[in-house]
Amino acid sequence: MPRALITGITGQDGLYLAELLLSKGYEVHGVLRGQNNPKRELVERVVPDVTLHTGDLTDLSSLMRAIGRAQPDEFYNLGAVSYVAYSWENAHVTTEVTGNGVLNALEAVRLYAGDDPSRVRFYQASSSEMFGKVQEVPQSEKTLLWPRSPYGVAKVYGHYMTINYRESYGMHASSGILFNHESPRRGPEFVTRKVSLAVARIALGQQEKVTMGNLDARRDWGFAGDYVEGMWRMLQQPEADDYVLATGETHSIRELLDVAFSQVGIDDWEPYVEQDPRFMRPAEVDLLIGDASKARERLGWQPTVRFEELVRMMVDADLALLREGARDSGGSRS
Repeated sequence: MPRALITGITGQDGLYLAELLLSKGYEVHGVLRGQNNPKRELVERVVPDVTLHTGDLTDLSSLMRAIGRAQPDEFYNLGAVSYVAYSWENAHVTTEVTGNGVLNALEAVRLYAGDDPSRVRFYQASSSEMFGKVQEVPQSEKTLLWPRSPYGVAKVYGHYMTINYRESYGMHASSGILFNHESPRRGPEFVTRKVSLAVARIALGQQEKVTMGNLDARRDWGFAGDYVEGMWRMLQQPEADDYVLATGETHSIRELLDVAFSQVGIDDWEPYVEQDPRFMRPAEVDLLIGDASKARERLGWQPTVRFEELVRMMVDADLALLREGARDSGGSRS
């Protein structure tokens, strides 16, 4: 039975990846920061067969203890301070976790692996935010990185450190440069979930309007469940490498609003949407669209959920969540 250890297991990717690996017969372990982590209950409910260990990406010794207990064949580093807007407010924390945390994870795996550095296969969650001020369209593994946020800068550091450990020590260390991937499990601070949750509340009469930032930014959005399959496939290759995972389509925030509101029967969403400069990024990333041809050719990977289907899925899930909450609280809204 192969063993895997996942950092960031409380996030949407961690949960989907744990489900995938369990379905493939893995023994799955997760690293959880803090003994009283409020998300422990979520992990135990969604993936009860996962063994949890206390650890922190900013603490090398705790990672080494977790690895020693889990004895993994595969290590998936998904942990990060992943909300881009937060990274401007807390650049130092973002750098420590999202940047230096990758170094700690790599070093912990290297020390554990000893004389056989490739015996633990390592996955680093890189990000399309590394492209930032894009230098070509679409973006591929060879596109120059030009990050435009502290988060993006930290991800670039982790990305290149992963390459360095692969080339310096012979580790089987791969990076997945994942473009935006969403799901009903996405945190409510992210724009897709912010929209799906607000639309569901508006439809149920629980909210009047939603306040947004830049409506013209364009992203390449896919389904998180598809993308964790790509992560796993990367670690099954005989040689480590870096891969872009993307749909190859780009959509604006306006299109996101179009699909989300139409799912609840609202064709004109302008009366329900306000813009506020506070939600504008100091340095905007205007256009992200990925070229995943390498992943298609070498991994046999391709997305299965289209943009419209993804948005509808998220709105329907939030409608169901809110209705269930109303029933549990004895409310009468439906």
